[in-house]
Amino acid sequence: MNIPAELKYTKDHEWVKLEGSIATIGITDFAQSELGDIVYVEVETLEESLGQDEVFGTVEAVKTVSDLFLPMTGKIIELNETLDQEPELVNSDPYGSGWMIKVEVSDSAEYDQLLDADAYRALVSA
Repeated sequence: MNIPAELKYTKDHEWVKLEGSIATIGITDFAQSELGDIVYVEVETLEESLGQDEVFGTVEAVKTVSDLFLPMTGKIIELNETLDQEPELVNSDPYGSGWMIKVEVSDSAEYDQLLDADAYRALVSA
């Protein structure tokens, strides 16, 4: 299972890469493997400001639909529009071309509260 050390994680299996005040967010390798083949990613919150842990969208797999939770408070400023045509990128490259949204973060202190790679590995190994 791939858990990059440079990212932060949530207990709900989202990952965060913070660069300045912009957070790139997607779901983890563990999450995509548990969901199975991703067939659709829906995010209708572009240009909205949401709080930490609020639902920003859904991911649909062949047999289930799961909510996506925002790891950090902020405004959703960009969607990965490639996922409209190629949702399977979430399965094949969850930390790269399968990213989902970019957020202009309003409280960078929340980043420090997220799980590091070791803590996330312990969570999914339990």
